[in-house]
Amino acid sequence: MKNNYLIFGGSGFIGTHLCEYLIDNDYKVTVVDLNDPIHKVSGVEYIKHDVRDLSELNLSNNVSCIYNLAAVHTTPGHVSHEYYETNVLGAIEVTKFAERHGVEHIVFTSSISVYGPDEVLKDEFSELTPNSSYGFSKMLAEKVHKTWLEASEKRYLTIVRPAVVFGPGEGGNFTRLAKMLQKGVFIFPGRKDTIKSCIYVDDLLYLIEAAKTSENRFEILNGAYKERYSLENIVQEMTENHFEDAKTVLLPRSFVLMAAKVFKVFNFMNIGIHPERVMKLLISTNIYPRWVEQNEIELPFNLSLALKDWSRKTNGKFD
Repeated sequence: MKNNYLIFGGSGFIGTHLCEYLIDNDYKVTVVDLNDPIHKVSGVEYIKHDVRDLSELNLSNNVSCIYNLAAVHTTPGHVSHEYYETNVLGAIEVTKFAERHGVEHIVFTSSISVYGPDEVLKDEFSELTPNSSYGFSKMLAEKVHKTWLEASEKRYLTIVRPAVVFGPGEGGNFTRLAKMLQKGVFIFPGRKDTIKSCIYVDDLLYLIEAAKTSENRFEILNGAYKERYSLENIVQEMTENHFEDAKTVLLPRSFVLMAAKVFKVFNFMNIGIHPERVMKLLISTNIYPRWVEQNEIELPFNLSLALKDWSRKTNGKFD
């Protein structure tokens, strides 16, 4: 009999890749999401439903494991209460659903935002110091899932805190960077050495599977590469191997922020320039995956191999 996996929030970037992985490995997959999938994966059952109220949701099949990917995550992009309504209330509803249906394993995707941005290296043992509504909401959602775990010794919980995840269908930071380089130039806003922890989506799924199959009832891990990739490293990897004609320029922080405010108004070049996104390039997210190190896990890709794989899959478009 196939294992039945239920994915809340499975219609987005990571969820779609997860669906493809599970279907390829002969699992039965059901996705519950308020949004339509970015593209439908053959063999997946899609149910349109709001994670903030699952009281009326009932499934005919027994569920082996729940993946809770449901989240409001784009920053900037939402008012504060929206992060809490979906991320915290959604966690409460998912764990209540699991309890009602006797599901004993949950995989929850949190975020490195629970640490807050910092130049100092942080790992899974570091204090959580979020500085945004998104980060706070994810920290609270982790506590909700832990409370569910502690209610029964039969339960298993895997929490992964992904860094910046990139790959086909991402449409986020790496895609915006690629678009800028495609247009011929990338401007460093005041510094080049900002540490940006990241991971390829295929490597993230590899880590999740490794943690999920652990014999321990509780695993928590950072979804990131061990290498300390700086913004300059990432841009250099892209320019040397994919956008050889692109130029890079280092400009003062104040000038770039002022220009970003103007470009935001006119949606300059249709690449999503926003002052808050520029500020993110000035502050490191220096997150280390200690769990990966301790468990001696070797990932299939690194930054260079991942970008080449992404380019191959999208014919060099990085979309």
